[in-house]
Amino acid sequence: MMNRRTLLSLSASAPLLASGCAAPSSLATSAPPATALQGTGDLGVVIERAQGALTLVNTSRREAIGRVTGLGDLSHASVVFSRDERFAYVFGRDGGLTQVDILARRITARVMQAGNSIGGAISADGSLVVAQNYTPGGIKVFDAATLELLADLPALTPGGERSRVVGLADLPQRRFIYSLFDAGAICIADCADPRKPRVTTLEGIGKQPYDALVSPNGRHYIAGLFGEDGLAMVDLWEEQPRARRILGGYGRGQQPLPVYKMPHLRGWAVAGRHAYLPAIGRHEVLIVDTATWAEVGRIPVAGQPVFVMARPDGRQVWVNFSVPDYNRVQVIDTPSQRVVQTLEPGKAVLHMEFTPRGESVWISCRDDNRVQVYDTHTLQAQATLPVDAPSGIFFTARAQRMGF
Repeated sequence: MMNRRTLLSLSASAPLLASGCAAPSSLATSAPPATALQGTGDLGVVIERAQGALTLVNTSRREAIGRVTGLGDLSHASVVFSRDERFAYVFGRDGGLTQVDILARRITARVMQAGNSIGGAISADGSLVVAQNYTPGGIKVFDAATLELLADLPALTPGGERSRVVGLADLPQRRFIYSLFDAGAICIADCADPRKPRVTTLEGIGKQPYDALVSPNGRHYIAGLFGEDGLAMVDLWEEQPRARRILGGYGRGQQPLPVYKMPHLRGWAVAGRHAYLPAIGRHEVLIVDTATWAEVGRIPVAGQPVFVMARPDGRQVWVNFSVPDYNRVQVIDTPSQRVVQTLEPGKAVLHMEFTPRGESVWISCRDDNRVQVYDTHTLQAQATLPVDAPSGIFFTARAQRMGF
């Protein structure tokens, strides 16, 4: 009779054997140790932008657990995760879309789907992966299990020219929403039939939408406008969604100001009834009432904010900055709406990521080749991980959040 230990060992190895063929030998990986079962809820990846690689991390132990190489140009890479948090889908700037098995620590599928890509999304049911592209524009829909191309949806200006796509986000019921930078439009793609998606286009939303976000409850899609002040917002709970303008003063304002790096709206912060947004070209964080979408205050900060991110409980908002202030991170206390701490984690802070319950924040310091981990309660450093030119940090808990 087979004993219980043997049976458990065989059942644990079965998913790995069935996960697909091994990665090509040219794609180097660090093989996992032959140990027992491992969960995925406290795992994540750090982008090594200069090496075209991922460092795999465990957030509970605050350590690197492996490395996967051969992912191409990751200079503006982003990552989404399968619903079971086992697979990472990496969108490279060179148009590469790569499926990485985090547990097996290897590439399981890879396609070159465009000439210049800028991120992607995964459907709520985990069955579809969608890439947004600069070149040749438009979006492409893939089977999440195999990366088979299911649909290629062009994005066109009124004059018939191709438009770059930005601000792609997932919505419930296999839907996706995205903005057309060159067409001043927002599109909603219903992929209930992924081979024949139905696209609704909202035109005239404003000039040059450059990034966008979905609110945590999935109700509002908000696009920043580079070509003019203000934001475009769509209420997705309306029976016939339409775009309307909010925050008419949001932007560079009347006085021309240099903008060293456009802020990322995807990392916006919602805490209580307020949203905290990075001001463009100004050393401020804007406070917005999410009931009226009116500005209700501003918080002076150390530089031009790039990411403005809320701790999961909303008690704090962390801010990083563009050059020349990108060695700093500031912490805003949301009840008092003031900066309570300024940290200097290292040179060229590019990204931040909170652990699922927010007890720690991981910060990438590109020019110091390290990731710094802080305790969000004491604001003291907890760990330092050596990583080659780290940029984006992505934890598997994103799989359970809309718009991430």
